[in-house]
Amino acid sequence: MSYPFNSIEGVNDNRTIKVVIEIPKNSSHKIEWDRRKGYFVLDRVEPGIFAKPVNYGFIPQTLDKDGDELDALIATDEPLPFGVVIPEAKVLGVLNFIDAGEEDHKIICVPADDRHQGEYQSIYDLGTVWQQQIAHHFQHYKDLKKKGSTEVRQFGDADAAWQIIADCKERAHKDPWW
Repeated sequence: MSYPFNSIEGVNDNRTIKVVIEIPKNSSHKIEWDRRKGYFVLDRVEPGIFAKPVNYGFIPQTLDKDGDELDALIATDEPLPFGVVIPEAKVLGVLNFIDAGEEDHKIICVPADDRHQGEYQSIYDLGTVWQQQIAHHFQHYKDLKKKGSTEVRQFGDADAAWQIIADCKERAHKDPWW
């Protein structure tokens, strides 16, 4: 069986995105979508102290500068199940991040129909403590493996995120795999 994620257009016309969940919030399993093989792969199991503080996924039919689909951080109160597609996620901003010397952006969003956080319009609505926790996680989650290989640059607003999304969609469409 092959998953249909390669055939999903990740950017909606109404200024929302589709996101596929790879890692539920609070999971220490580093699961990655392998677009060439058409299935998910368990890359590694992280120590429990580095469990994801937020749901983690990707935007289909995009390609970031690191050679993978554009990552997304999906803020919800509860973990979202692995493999779930969010058909409409509202973009709030971006975490500009360097991993092993490569740009590896993290688009920050919420499900558009989240009756709690769906009213959020900006990453600032998530609060400074949320931003600090996310920045701390990504600055240190590889410390036991290769300390200093990650660098959190700064958070950007929704406009900056949409520019990155557009660039990553264009990059993917130059060499489509779907």
